[in-house]
Amino acid sequence: MSSTFKSSLSTICALLTIFFSSVSAVTVFGNLLIIISVIYFQQLHTPTNFLILSLAVADLLVGFVVFPLNMEFSPTACFKYYVFCRLRDGFDVTLSTSSALHLCFISIDRYYAVCQPLTYRTKINIHVVVIMIVVAWSTPVFLAVSYIVSKMIYEKCPENCLIGFLLTSGLGTFSFYYLPVLVMLCIYMKIFLVARKQARSIKNTNCHSKKKGLTVRKVEGKATRTLAIVMGVFLICWAPFSLSFALQLMGIPSISAEVFETVTWLALFNSMLNPFIYAFFYSWFRSAFRLILSGKIFQGDFSHTKLV
Repeated sequence: MSSTFKSSLSTICALLTIFFSSVSAVTVFGNLLIIISVIYFQQLHTPTNFLILSLAVADLLVGFVVFPLNMEFSPTACFKYYVFCRLRDGFDVTLSTSSALHLCFISIDRYYAVCQPLTYRTKINIHVVVIMIVVAWSTPVFLAVSYIVSKMIYEKCPENCLIGFLLTSGLGTFSFYYLPVLVMLCIYMKIFLVARKQARSIKNTNCHSKKKGLTVRKVEGKATRTLAIVMGVFLICWAPFSLSFALQLMGIPSISAEVFETVTWLALFNSMLNPFIYAFFYSWFRSAFRLILSGKIFQGDFSHTKLV
């Protein structure tokens, strides 16, 4: 009976390893397509897409680094791997916070594109986007380094490899999830109200001279809806993980290691989903993906190709 149980457990573990390895590969490949598309095609060189590019780098690193570390050093068996436990948590803090900050800055970009279109190009330019990207990466790196240094003074890995720094202070959870989420919700609510007002004005407008401006608004509105969906998927994936932290901070009995591991993987899956969202909603990304996957970009210069 014991031998049969061990055999079944080994089979389950092998299947889970194959599954998570496949998800890791899809995450890396999908985000690599986003990165190549934005870098290669001139049409995609816009402030919004540069933020999407930086977000894709964070998601790619999740698939390339965090997924393997979570498979090798799971929360239920990391006591012997103290250093790797700390490094894994450090990567988790860095990349999850970076993703949240990128989405926050993207919402700000969408706010100016939809609510203040006349000043958008002056307010959101390459220099501003570079500053956003630097902040989106430097802030989580600072948090992660602070966490790792603070934890290196202990002699053994804490129980379940939970992120002790975040649990004890609550600062991490607030900074990487609740604060950005609050900012994003407020911004997208404002965008929704403005977009609805614009839609009403479009229905009441029959002037041919405004056709181009209305088309631009329509395109910007679609882009905003798509990025709002990206944010919504982020909220769904990360909500259980963040809720578990909130329960810990409120003094509610600890969540089991198995449950915590499950919500951790659900949060990581968010990095795999973003490329599919872009491919589904953005025709120009679909065109770019087709050119890359067909190998045409290696047969000639297609960088100035007009993507439908």
